[in-house]
Amino acid sequence: MKGQIIVETEDLTKKYGSRTAVDHLNIKIEEGEVFGFLGPNGAGKTTTLLMFLGLTEPTSGRAKVIGFDPTREPFKVKEKVGYLPENVGFYDDMDARQNLRYIAKLNRISGGVSEKRIDYWLEMVGLSEESTKKVGTFSKGMRQRLGIAEVLIKEPKLVFLDEPTIGLDPDGTNRMLDLIHSLSREKNITLFLSSHLLDQVQRICDRVGIMINGNLVAIGPIDELAKKKLGLGKEDYTLEEIYMKYFKEA
Repeated sequence: MKGQIIVETEDLTKKYGSRTAVDHLNIKIEEGEVFGFLGPNGAGKTTTLLMFLGLTEPTSGRAKVIGFDPTREPFKVKEKVGYLPENVGFYDDMDARQNLRYIAKLNRISGGVSEKRIDYWLEMVGLSEESTKKVGTFSKGMRQRLGIAEVLIKEPKLVFLDEPTIGLDPDGTNRMLDLIHSLSREKNITLFLSSHLLDQVQRICDRVGIMINGNLVAIGPIDELAKKKLGLGKEDYTLEEIYMKYFKEA
């Protein structure tokens, strides 16, 4: 990797009593890449994300996110990082534009600047024509797209996405994946994607990391992992085959 390192950990560990949720995690994520974070439920993915966001403290080791320690400087991290959870929360009795204005105020973005950003991101996510509709009437896909606009209004350098396409129809899924890809390639935003939908991860991610039982068992470009683990060349594999190979061996 040759670009700026946006996320870096050194032996990052989190224990809950005698249980180790994340065990000596060492990872580097480069600016502008789409990184897929994979693993079964209970693998340590959520705990890792909470440490990156400064919402829980590591037992040992350290993390740097956008150059800041999320344990000691959580507010500086939050200023530069966006997070889109699986289920996005909005004020359903407010319209899309009103919701975004509220978020802009929370992030201390001035009125003139916020209105320009709101217009821009509503257009980018394809919701300009629905901007005055109550969010309570929005479909799942529309809410997810509004969630992207909400995250991006503060112009983050890094965005964490948790199952961004769950519950979307095929058209909504394609639009979301295209948007994620464009954010990386056109805006140089780093995307950290947690998902169980491996075909989608394979479609848009530059690299993936696989967590099993708190351990990072693999990390790298998908084609390199396929060659290493399956002995297969490009286009002769699926990410699911790679994932299951690591999962069974673990």
